[in-house]
Amino acid sequence: MGEEIEVKKCGVKFKPPAIVVTYLLVETSKLHRRTMPLRNFNKNSDVSKAASDLRTHPRHGQFVKGLPKSQLERLICIIRDKLCGMSLEASLARNEEMQKIDSDEDLNKVDPELLARKKSVMEDTFEKNQKKPGDADFEYDLQVDFDNQIVETCEWDSEGSNEDF
Repeated sequence: MGEEIEVKKCGVKFKPPAIVVTYLLVETSKLHRRTMPLRNFNKNSDVSKAASDLRTHPRHGQFVKGLPKSQLERLICIIRDKLCGMSLEASLARNEEMQKIDSDEDLNKVDPELLARKKSVMEDTFEKNQKKPGDADFEYDLQVDFDNQIVETCEWDSEGSNEDF
């Protein structure tokens, strides 16, 4: 199927575990729904691996490639939370907290799964805000002078640190 699709809605199905996508076939302007089962998925499964497997699946990949990676991981995490016995409300609240990026949070002290989720959110945000050649407001070799800005100091970034080199 080489037709162009536009994802309109996405959701989860708990029994059996699956991702549900409502999409529009651009050529015909018809809405369709696709249910993509998460085979062999259980409460101990790795969320990022399941998302990666779904993105590279020969039949389902084209339907989830339009979703941000962090959103797909969030949907799969909600399914895993439900399999672990967590209520939907608690899972949504936990996932909402996982999606927040706090500049004061020390990501060196979080578990690997949370770190991967935070990185995924940051990557999606970067890609969304990135200016690429061909964009209307793209400017090649943009130079910005930061002399008038307040400089934040950090204990590891001191003036004398260059003496070691």
